[in-house]
Amino acid sequence: VASASPLTGMVESLLALQEAGVAAVVLPSLFEEEVEEEPLRLLDQMETGLGTFAEATGDTGFFPDLDITDVGPGVHLNLVADAKAALDVPVIASVNARSSGAWVRYARMLADAGADAVELNLYDVVTDPDEDSLDVEDRLADAVRAVRAELAVPLAVKRSPYYSALPALAQRLAADGADGLVLFNRFYQPDIDIETLGVEAKVSLSHPSEVRLPLRWIGILRPLLTEVSWAASSGGHTGAEVIKVLLAGADVAMMTSALLLQGPEHVAEVEAQLVSWMSEHDYSSVRQMRGSVSYKTAADRSSYERSQYIRTLSSYLLDHALGSTHGH
Repeated sequence: VASASPLTGMVESLLALQEAGVAAVVLPSLFEEEVEEEPLRLLDQMETGLGTFAEATGDTGFFPDLDITDVGPGVHLNLVADAKAALDVPVIASVNARSSGAWVRYARMLADAGADAVELNLYDVVTDPDEDSLDVEDRLADAVRAVRAELAVPLAVKRSPYYSALPALAQRLAADGADGLVLFNRFYQPDIDIETLGVEAKVSLSHPSEVRLPLRWIGILRPLLTEVSWAASSGGHTGAEVIKVLLAGADVAMMTSALLLQGPEHVAEVEAQLVSWMSEHDYSSVRQMRGSVSYKTAADRSSYERSQYIRTLSSYLLDHALGSTHGH
């Protein structure tokens, strides 16, 4: 599945992704603060120069020629409609809001525009020290429950790994109406320019090693929650990462960074790698391989647990000690 990115924000590149073989596309997220600021920016533009000339107060004022259909959520709704008209694969709309009412309002608008499913993009950085973990989880669960009550289409929930008890939260979100869980939301971290002392927002594309985090948790959670679909996000660059997350229990592998780096045609190469591996290892279908190396089915469950930390660290130290000895 092609995750939200600039490539999924244009019909031309959406068609290229479909041609390359993606199973579904996720459109760029509608962010509540972004769409609510746009009408204010429009008003500022329309009032630019107002009062400077007497003629500006009449019917022939100097208002700029603006397309008001692209104001607020309009651009997102138009993209949903255009994508649905152009594509055969499912179109998933994504939304990020701050209040329960906004979650419901925008999710319903996206579904009404034709989205085959809606993804709640739970991208939130909690900075209030008076808001504890239960408050945060209550707010997320309330949003999922409220949106579920209003939508007829499938509902996916994309969440971050920054929760103290992921299994309990996953179970709660599923009970509140999530049809699928996407692991994980990848935060874009700030950086500091040491010359200007300014805080900068920088985009860092993922690395294949980042697949280990969703792999671990899908491997643990899939056997516990079999009634929801699982999507692995972060670190998927080649067929190898896709194979790994499917073995852990994912229903689908999401991909963003690799598509931005390699282009839509990279999908066909990844699929070919997956098919070749399945043939070599006697798997006749994705269904057959899915979850065959999850926490429940793995030969060594400790690989998913805390004890693996000690073993991995000891192994690393031993390997490097032996390497140093051989070097001498």
